[in-house]
Amino acid sequence: MDLKNYINGRWIEQDLEKVAVINPATGEELAKVPLSTKNEVEEAVRSAKQAQKEWALIPAPKRAEYLYEIGYKLKEKKEYLAQILTKEMGKVIEEARGEVQEGIDMAFYMAGEGRRLFGETTPSELPNKFAMSVRSPVGVVGIITPWNFPIAIATWKSFPAIVAGNTVVWKPSTETPLMAYELGKIFEEVGLPEGVVNIVFGSGSTVGTALIEHPDVKVISFTGSNETGRKVAELGGRHLKKVSLEMGGKNAIIVMDDADLNLAVEGILWSAFGTTGQRCTACSRVIVHKNMKNELEERLVAALSNLTIGNGLDPDVKVGPVINRAALEKIYHYVKIGKNEGARLLTGGEIITTPPYNQGFFFEPTIFTDVKPDMTIAQEEIFGPVLSIIEVNSLDEAIEVNNSVKFGLSSSIYSQDVNRIFKAQRDLDTGIVYVNAGTIGAEIHLPFGGTKGTGNGHRDSGQAALDVFTEWKSIYVDYSGKLQRAQIDTDK
Repeated sequence: MDLKNYINGRWIEQDLEKVAVINPATGEELAKVPLSTKNEVEEAVRSAKQAQKEWALIPAPKRAEYLYEIGYKLKEKKEYLAQILTKEMGKVIEEARGEVQEGIDMAFYMAGEGRRLFGETTPSELPNKFAMSVRSPVGVVGIITPWNFPIAIATWKSFPAIVAGNTVVWKPSTETPLMAYELGKIFEEVGLPEGVVNIVFGSGSTVGTALIEHPDVKVISFTGSNETGRKVAELGGRHLKKVSLEMGGKNAIIVMDDADLNLAVEGILWSAFGTTGQRCTACSRVIVHKNMKNELEERLVAALSNLTIGNGLDPDVKVGPVINRAALEKIYHYVKIGKNEGARLLTGGEIITTPPYNQGFFFEPTIFTDVKPDMTIAQEEIFGPVLSIIEVNSLDEAIEVNNSVKFGLSSSIYSQDVNRIFKAQRDLDTGIVYVNAGTIGAEIHLPFGGTKGTGNGHRDSGQAALDVFTEWKSIYVDYSGKLQRAQIDTDK
């Protein structure tokens, strides 16, 4: 199947270079995706700009009705979409279903915002004068989404944008374009007006750059690596665009000496090896009290031996492949660095090359111990199934180690002591904190994002997402019939 760009409500046949979309579990070619040029971006932005004026005039509750319909379609197609998602991205089918559910949840949640989009009313300091603020759409929005959550993150960004009255040009990852294609078909099926959402496939260097530089694109919302995000921010800043960045993490689970170890082991395994560690919220560090370290390691290694590795379509498989060959090599490179710096390998650490794994991209779930906080594997985001265990003597030291990295997305603490818990949730420098749970599992009605190198202050999800895609407008209505000067005539 050859995929096409979706522009102005139509699937456009274009003579473009194409690259293969590969099933990372089997090596099977699933489709071919076009590598669009600046011309296709120009066409999509022109379509979005033309559609936005009329779209913004549709009352927000009516715009929201499209999101309800999209939500119902996603619900109807949940299993079908999950199967495709697993084939193109590799995550196990249970997780794929969960990701589609995130899209469903976001559709219904943001549809509800169509009857809110709250501003504020406030008393004026002058008589016979009314003061209020309202949200206004920004115009055309560019969204750039990654391969690891190809439908969830797309809905986090596009749904608040369109309910707020904007139109969208979306560049999905070329690794996982089938989810974008399927979501585009749903937009078509529900009758979303032409030009409200446009999908342009292609590389970040070409399509992404063209989106960021286009003078008619007012907002860029990006999720991806820190390195690329910094380039997006730099380029967007030159053009005075609002740029929203979500750029990953180096997340830690703290296990104190009073923790429920059975619960902690479950949370660590799910957080470190779910999605094969390819989550921005994945746990890649366990910061454990010295009194619990040996027992925790024994339990983790024993539990890890029960995790079945393979094709995510098999319901018994718990760990799927990584996304591609480059990811395999990057992960293996970090394992070698960990060994060279003196970390001790407890289990794993190798690319799996025996049949049938050699057809795909599989890496052994890996645990290092005796890791020092300043080691490379404890500082840099690996984005794979590699876990580092760091020993500490106290909660204060655990918090210090947690905060010693350049990222600040997600953190977790396992403890039964309410005083420790409240201190940790105050002092952990991350945008998300979990108590007696892993570092993954965010819900769509709360803000998603982090501090430091994770982002630039904006948030996906929740009502906070609307701040990215709206401008505040303050309105003063003076019905006194005379000139009243703020701050000057207040004493009269």
